[in-house]
Amino acid sequence: MKIIMVFGVFDGIHPGHEYVFKRAKELGDWLVVVVARDQTVKKVKGHFPKHKETQRIQALEESPLVDQVVMGSKSNPYTIFNSIKPQVVCLGYDQEVFIDKLPEALKQRNIEAEIIRLEAYQPERYKSSLLNT
Repeated sequence: MKIIMVFGVFDGIHPGHEYVFKRAKELGDWLVVVVARDQTVKKVKGHFPKHKETQRIQALEESPLVDQVVMGSKSNPYTIFNSIKPQVVCLGYDQEVFIDKLPEALKQRNIEAEIIRLEAYQPERYKSSLLNT
């Protein structure tokens, strides 16, 4: 089974997220979505997400496009790779956080995963920072 992983905040699922899930799912058999912790969002973005992590998880679990939802780590964003071991990691077109050390983190864990940056889907309309203001 080929495991694909995406990760992010997912603060209100919108068509841009659904597009990412569809494209990612085309690359394998099992889509795992890693949800950023509320504290991580606060640390990275300077504010808490609009929806609490439990709400964001529930919304993702209701998506027919997602096979598994897991909570990110409070301390190290790369530890999730120890248990999931994806063959493909998909990044959003504008994803910048925690990706600079991603290849090294995968290598340290002996995970040979292809890293793919997905293209944008109508970013002028479907971008969380625009929709959650």
